[in-house]
Amino acid sequence: MTINLTDFESGAKFDGDYGDALIELQERLGRVQAAYIANAKRAVIAIEGWDASGKGGTIRRMTSRWDPRFFEVWPIGAPTAEAKARHFLWRFWNKLPGNREINVFDRTWYGRVLVERVEGYCSETDWRRGYDEINEFEAQQRDSGTPIIKLFMHVTQEEQDERFRKRLNNPWKQWKLTADDFRNRERRSDYLEAINDMFTRTDTRWAPWQVIDGNNKRAARIEALTHIAERLEENVSMEPPTPDQAIIDLAASHLGTGSGD
Repeated sequence: MTINLTDFESGAKFDGDYGDALIELQERLGRVQAAYIANAKRAVIAIEGWDASGKGGTIRRMTSRWDPRFFEVWPIGAPTAEAKARHFLWRFWNKLPGNREINVFDRTWYGRVLVERVEGYCSETDWRRGYDEINEFEAQQRDSGTPIIKLFMHVTQEEQDERFRKRLNNPWKQWKLTADDFRNRERRSDYLEAINDMFTRTDTRWAPWQVIDGNNKRAARIEALTHIAERLEENVSMEPPTPDQAIIDLAASHLGTGSGD
């Protein structure tokens, strides 16, 4: 089914108690991480979206109950000289999770077919070839036991402008605004074309896209965290693991516990 961003622009408010729903989701995600740790599973969460679309806020709330030893958030910026000297996927291979880890990418390998395409940082041949390279990369991860959950955070131009104004008027958030934000804004139509092509070419059965209507921050966070929790749960047993008998025996000898304690 074709993804059309205009279908994700209602900005509808969250219908419920936001605080309670958020706490419940964070506790749920905490259990999910524990399941990944206990079962030696791994996963990738890949988040793309417009500037000021809520990526950072979603990530902060998603990881608030997670054990920091078993996850990593990778904010992806421009490639270094070392990365430029290699295939564009090289720097992402280096950041993939190991067993018991869930790694989060704040922007991703899709820069190849978005910013690098729009800004002319690579040739047309390179970005057109990038679709197949990305699909193969994601299929390899899925086949080796690393599911990839992909979200695109969408906001309208009007909502993005309002958030830019709020950042500008807040001295503690002005640092979030950069010249790149305004350059990207001027080329929104070019980015829309690239985004539509990206959905058409990379919305696969093994790594489908989920668009989040980000025009209402609270509703977007609940929707995004719910989707992430559901997809993570699909790839791990949520039954409590069988206790390690050696630990049970040690506890009995040191703490005087019995099997029913």
